[in-house]
Amino acid sequence: MKRNNIIKSILFSSTLFLGVSCTNLDEEILDGYNADTGSGGSVNSTALLQSAIEGLRRFQEQGEMFTMDEMSTDALVGPTRGGDWDDNAKWRQFHVHTWGPDNTEIVIAWNDLLSNVYSCNQVIENSPDASQVRQARFLRAFYYYNVIDLFGQVPYREAGTSLEDDAKVWTRSEATTFVISELEAVVSSLPARTAGDPSIINKDAANFLLAKLYLNKGVFNATDVSGTYTFDVADMNKVVSYVDAISSSLAPDYWDNFMPTNNTSPELLFTSKNILGTGGGIQSRWRMGMHYNQTPGGWNGFATVAEYYNRFDAADKRRNKTSPSIIANFGNPIGFQVGQMYAPGGVIPLKDRNNNPLIFTPELTLVISDATAIETAGIRTQKYEPDPANLDNPENDYVLMRYSDALLMKAEAIKRGATGDADAIMVEIATRAGIPAVSATLESIYAERGRELWFEGWRRNDMIRFGKFLEPRELKPGVSDPKYLIFPIPADALFNPNMKQNPGY
Repeated sequence: MKRNNIIKSILFSSTLFLGVSCTNLDEEILDGYNADTGSGGSVNSTALLQSAIEGLRRFQEQGEMFTMDEMSTDALVGPTRGGDWDDNAKWRQFHVHTWGPDNTEIVIAWNDLLSNVYSCNQVIENSPDASQVRQARFLRAFYYYNVIDLFGQVPYREAGTSLEDDAKVWTRSEATTFVISELEAVVSSLPARTAGDPSIINKDAANFLLAKLYLNKGVFNATDVSGTYTFDVADMNKVVSYVDAISSSLAPDYWDNFMPTNNTSPELLFTSKNILGTGGGIQSRWRMGMHYNQTPGGWNGFATVAEYYNRFDAADKRRNKTSPSIIANFGNPIGFQVGQMYAPGGVIPLKDRNNNPLIFTPELTLVISDATAIETAGIRTQKYEPDPANLDNPENDYVLMRYSDALLMKAEAIKRGATGDADAIMVEIATRAGIPAVSATLESIYAERGRELWFEGWRRNDMIRFGKFLEPRELKPGVSDPKYLIFPIPADALFNPNMKQNPGY
């Protein structure tokens, strides 16, 4: 055990050539390295690239990046329900901004993101296949983007340096510059998006990520994380140019992007692929909040805050989807669920485990003790449409990048100084949603992003860029400390003396 602790210290302090290890030293491959015994122990770059691609599935889980990006905002909350869903208050900590370096979801996210960076680096340094290297450089940029956004500082190691040496650390602005340069170096050589399979790394995805980086550059380059943020017009014009380089269109129906065969949507730019029969964390998107007695059965946990739900017009098609087959199979529309829930067929009212009517209510508190409220408090959600024949093994691809997001980024960049017509974009988005369009202002674009991209992992990023993240809200009455604009560095990573804890933690 002493030897394992020494190894653990070395690996965390070196951050594994831009990555971090798994913590189970006895059973896990620590760094993603996979020896190819058939070629004298050389790096199996094909397996490592596939590992980095499979790593995208971590974004499908209910915890980690999803919780950090959504539950820390006004959109999602994980209340404690009697004896369930407390987990040392880790879920509630996100919504009210009281988390610390020991929150397990933060630790796991850090490890997963940087472990995948390490796998990408192994491919970049060892693969003789130029296509593999380009794919790995894109994936590394994507994982780095998330480290920059969530944690600020980024560990890195120059090629050829010893793993026993302490990794160097980029500042947030330095890491942003590096990631932009990497993407700009490979974007033109990446393939066009493959029709019917947006999970394949492609040029449109790289253009999207470049637009996202330039849009957030004012936040990432700020000396003080709490702002004031400066959005240079040159950067905003870059956003417009990269969005314009994307070859895509909106799907006719908003919900085409989330159905079991959503890979066919023309709007999806990059996804994490799920194959029928292999399962996948995407089912958490309907199980995490739904009640045990619903179809599909859920875990009676997470809920939407009423103030967020109330921002949708009753006619907004993005709030719910219903059809005869959805009612026949599930009993209720998918999307946001509030009120009496029904069994498949939509006729028989469901009851909770106490034999009371299963009526989801908007009223919600962070700690719920009333027996009825434990079962019914909070508006529940299904962002993805389940396949009734494959509830445990869904094939919906998980959406990482979508064209409507790109259009709204462009509209925002225009209102921040770039050249273009933001009103036309607002009309296009609103027309599909079935609601009247409003004039493009920064405030209306922010509101539209909240309705269009709910539970897609962008809410925290948006709230910070628009200066809303620290403000009071329904279940968080006070203004948050600015330290919560970025997450703490996990304690094990601080074995590296070049890594300093983020201010305030």
